[in-house]
Amino acid sequence: MMKKLGFSLSVMMLSGCSSLTTSQEPLLADASQLCQGSVALPQGLAPHFEATQDPDLLQSALGEPEQGKLCQGQVYQSKPDAEVVLFRAWNSTNPNSQFGKWWAFHQPNGKIASYRADYEICYQWSPLDKLVRCTLKPGTKVVVGNGQSAKCSEYLTYPTSEKQQVYLVDAEAAVLNCTEYDGVMSWQ
Repeated sequence: MMKKLGFSLSVMMLSGCSSLTTSQEPLLADASQLCQGSVALPQGLAPHFEATQDPDLLQSALGEPEQGKLCQGQVYQSKPDAEVVLFRAWNSTNPNSQFGKWWAFHQPNGKIASYRADYEICYQWSPLDKLVRCTLKPGTKVVVGNGQSAKCSEYLTYPTSEKQQVYLVDAEAAVLNCTEYDGVMSWQ
């Protein structure tokens, strides 16, 4: 009886492991199909970059569903004569967040709630009360992609977004000529 029970448990454990492996594979494939937008650069920026391969950099920018980061991406390197302006909304209570990894090609405007949804920025991550505008150094590698979904709380989950984000590993070393701005209250 004991041998039979041990064999049954072994078979159950093995079949459980194999079903876990196979059930995760389609889930990851489905997640990549849910990405919105394009990793192609906007027409005005395309002449300033060259597509390149850097699997480690790309992998560091990609995130699982509901975890933020990018849903899909492409590695680009800015050309030697490129002058590309980047923007980052950040948290004044954490001065180290000024040169974080997540940037945008366009200056934020409009409602803060819309910006949070477009770029999947949970309220716990930043009050978005500061802005920095910098120039990307020529020859810098970046990942350009669309936002992965982010679960901020049981009440708030941002879906994937078609808005492009720019991922920099060491932003402080990758940018120059930075100008800082303060957020101000403006009610409409």
